[in-house]
Amino acid sequence: MHIELPHDWPATEAEAIALQLSLAPLVDRTGPGPQEPRLIAGLDVAYAGDGRDGTPATAGSPPLPPSPAAPPSSGGVRVAAGIAVLDARSLEVVETATAVGVTAFPYVPGLFAFRELPVLLDALRALRTVPDLLLCDGQGVAHPRRFGLACHLGVITGLPAAGVAKTPFTGSSAPPADERGAWTPMLDGDEVVGRTLRTRAGVKPVHVSVGHRIDLDTACRHVLAAAPRYRLPETTRIADRLSRDALASALP
Repeated sequence: MHIELPHDWPATEAEAIALQLSLAPLVDRTGPGPQEPRLIAGLDVAYAGDGRDGTPATAGSPPLPPSPAAPPSSGGVRVAAGIAVLDARSLEVVETATAVGVTAFPYVPGLFAFRELPVLLDALRALRTVPDLLLCDGQGVAHPRRFGLACHLGVITGLPAAGVAKTPFTGSSAPPADERGAWTPMLDGDEVVGRTLRTRAGVKPVHVSVGHRIDLDTACRHVLAAAPRYRLPETTRIADRLSRDALASALP
C-alpha cells in the first residue's frame, strides 16, 4: 500500500492533542462504509515487557520477555505491528504483514495512536492488497477528542475503519443482553460514541466505535460476522498473534 503521512509526528503531549483536535473534523461517521467487503484487515500492536511501559499485560495474553533492544536514551520500548487481511466471507487469511520498531512517544492515555501508528503504517505499507475495511484493536470516536486510533488510521489511509476495543475508554453503557448480537449504546453524556456488543453468549462484550467512512450499524454487523466462534473478531485474533510472534522473533 502507498501511504503518505499528511502531518509531522508531534514531539509533545500538547502538540499531539492539538493535532487530534485539528484532524477530528475530517472523520466521516456516516459512511455508509462497505456493505459487502471483499477483504477485511485486523491491526494490532504488541509491546515488549509486561505490557505498555510497565502496565499490566492484557488479560489472557502471557507477558513477553523484557527487551533490552530499545536505546536507553530514547525512553522507548520495542513494539511490533501485525496486520491480517482476511477474506470477508470465508475468514481465510489472504495476506499478512508485520513491522517492528521502537516507540518515540511517551505513554499517555488518549494518545496511544502516536506510539502505535508509526509501526502500523510500516506494516500497512508492506501489504500488496488494499483492504476494504480496517478493524483496529482500539478506539474510534469513543475517545475524549473523538479521534482514537481507528479514526487516525482511517483519515491517513482514506480507508473505512472501525475500532473494536476490549475495554471502554470514553463513554459508558449498560450490559447488553446475554445472547450473541445483543448490544447497548455507549454514551458520553447525551452523545452516542459506540456500542457495547455481545459477540458470544456468556462472554464479555466488545466495544465498537466508528473510525472513518463507516456508520455504526455497518461496523457492528461486520464485527459480528468476523467473530463467529470467539469473543474477538478473527481479524484481531490473528493480528494479535502475528504481532506477538514478530516481537518475540526480534528480541535477543
